Amino acid sequence: MDVLSALNSAAFQVSSLVASPALNLFMQYFADSFYVVLAAMIIYLYVKKDKNLFAFTFAMVALVIIGEVIKLIVQEPRPCQIEQFSWTNNFCESGFGFPSNHAATLTGLFFFIKNYNYLRVLYIIWLALILFGRVYLGVHYLTDVIAGIVISLIVAAAIYRFRTGLNKFFGRIANMLLPPLFNREWSE
Repeated sequence: MDVLSALNSAAFQVSSLVASPALNLFMQYFADSFYVVLAAMIIYLYVKKDKNLFAFTFAMVALVIIGEVIKLIVQEPRPCQIEQFSWTNNFCESGFGFPSNHAATLTGLFFFIKNYNYLRVLYIIWLALILFGRVYLGVHYLTDVIAGIVISLIVAAAIYRFRTGLNKFFGRIANMLLPPLFNREWSE
């Protein structure tokens, strides 16, 4: 058994130690909070008049697309689709597993909210639970999650570096399309 396979097996064994029907259900619903939390963060940045709303949204969309493209190229089955790991909590998603799109999308978005103390702490706790849940539910190997984190940090760091130009560009478009909503003073 190679090192990555051993790491993935160990992660499943550790998560099985805390497995329970209640935790399975919680983790399934918690994974779906992905959409609600991202929408709430966009609304939060809008209410705070944070111009990074535009770069944040661009990064989110770019990260989802990049993760999905990599999945289509690699086409790695999810662990729960493989007989050896079919015992993992009886929950399986369709599609491919590598990389974890939850990890690839969510990790790097931290750059855009790092200046909000309470939001930052809540986001880190939520993100840690989401990423643990991906392995716990057997829908990703630990290596899928790690790869998603690395992809997210690299792409989001690049987008964050160019956020000022992106914010201006998308801010102008938003102001042209919906002036009553976006014709306002924004903070950096």
